Amino acid sequence: MTGGIAPRTRGNGPHGGQRLVMAGASLDRARLAMVMVHGRGGSPEDMVGLADHLGLPDVAVLAPEAAGRSWWPASFLAPIDANEPGLGSGIGVVTALLDDLAAEGFGPERILLTGFSQGACLAVEAAARLGRPLRAVAGLSGALVGTGDAGKGASEELYGYSDKTFAYDGRLDGVPVLLGCHERDPHIPLARVRRSAEVLSGMGANVETHVIPGAGHGIVADEAAWLRRHLNDA
Repeated sequence: MTGGIAPRTRGNGPHGGQRLVMAGASLDRARLAMVMVHGRGGSPEDMVGLADHLGLPDVAVLAPEAAGRSWWPASFLAPIDANEPGLGSGIGVVTALLDDLAAEGFGPERILLTGFSQGACLAVEAAARLGRPLRAVAGLSGALVGTGDAGKGASEELYGYSDKTFAYDGRLDGVPVLLGCHERDPHIPLARVRRSAEVLSGMGANVETHVIPGAGHGIVADEAAWLRRHLNDA
């Protein structure tokens, strides 16, 4: 892939300077760009495999790698401080990639941001905190991390964790957002997915929540179809 984006991520903290895998169309030929964030224990190549499955050869793929293959150490439901500096560093990596794409001539209407599991949480959280227009955002088995601790007691519907606050200053007017999750996901409680949908809708996003029946934690065909549709739309 040609262009001015280096094969290492930018940003501070543990994830700055980590590997960046670039695949698909070269930046000078790509119709669109897709930033894809892997989950805990995963790799950029996992996300490139998903991109290959979509079968869109005119899309550039940028997949950053987390230090130690994890963006933060604890559950995304844990208190904010328990996951710093990883969370802030990960958001910095995503921000830098979006800025680099803008410098390469990619307007927001040409960039889709997505991730799986922990990477989905990072992608959706980064989109909310940045509050900038994008072509689309997809959280595949993920939800918002939050901006602070609500100070309430543990909740059974949040798997024994306390609630968070969700104070975002920007807007996501008209941005299509997918939040996909199994009905009984061992890592992502449905209550947080639904709360995330409310928050993002309040920021102006066009949110679709796909609740997959039964137990599980993975990407399903309907989610891939959603990505393909939003990458194909003129």
